Amino acid sequence: MLKINPEVVKALKENKPVVALESTIISHGMPYPKNVKTALEVEKVIRDHGAIPATIGIIDGDAIVGMTPEEIEEFGKRKGILKASRRDLPVVYAKKYWAATTVATTMIIAAQAGIKLFVTGGIGGVHRGAQETFDISADLQELAKTNVTVVCAGAKAILDLPLTLEYLETMGVPVLGYKTDELPAFYTAHSGLKVDYKLDSAKDAALAMKEKERNNLSGGILITNPIPEEYSMDKEVIDNAINKALEMMKKEGIKGKETTPFLLKTIVELTGGDSLESNIKLVLNNALVGSEIIKEYCKLK
Repeated sequence: MLKINPEVVKALKENKPVVALESTIISHGMPYPKNVKTALEVEKVIRDHGAIPATIGIIDGDAIVGMTPEEIEEFGKRKGILKASRRDLPVVYAKKYWAATTVATTMIIAAQAGIKLFVTGGIGGVHRGAQETFDISADLQELAKTNVTVVCAGAKAILDLPLTLEYLETMGVPVLGYKTDELPAFYTAHSGLKVDYKLDSAKDAALAMKEKERNNLSGGILITNPIPEEYSMDKEVIDNAINKALEMMKKEGIKGKETTPFLLKTIVELTGGDSLESNIKLVLNNALVGSEIIKEYCKLK
């Protein structure tokens, strides 16, 4: 079911660094045309730092690994694109739908293609109130079983971060901080929560990836990379926006896979667009760090 861009095929065969990218951020994370502009900027950062980008999405039931600029453009403006997690894939493939890949599905398809590292903004996790709703992102289970390293700015700040860390610990997922010993909180660099280990360099991260692989330890590695301080939001401002968005979500009865897109969109509106700009900056920073890590990994092969 995979259609892999020839550039990506060639890079993988020649042991050149390849970075996977998701498509939910294009179709469900940002308005057009900013979504397309951001997706292409992220790809450019990866190229500028010596790696090959592979944006992943599903078009007419085919998993595309390494979308073209034209495909990204169409993905950004097309209406009705589904948001597909693991459970959606059989029907999405069978019905020949267009679908955007979440963190979980991007990991699945990247692993099938032989790509070792994936860059995103923030992962899903345990939602606030999950003790009653059991609303826990499939991203966490995927990290426990799929052999792809994920570079992110932590879990999305709309989530219950302490419970998300607890869940990852239970599932045996290493949560590592890139040049930090604290879990980033997406829009801000600090959460007050400790990661398992601090990585001092891209080479440290690459060595951890290699040793996990060499010792046949299944599952992913989560590398959390703080948003640069100059783009970090004021904690009180973003916390107030998140709390208000959560109240609005509850009032409107939003549940399930619509939760995250609703909250992120509402927070953008409540912060006058500031949260969207922070989101863009942290994704670009993750792309830079991910490129450096996978370059070091390829040197170890």
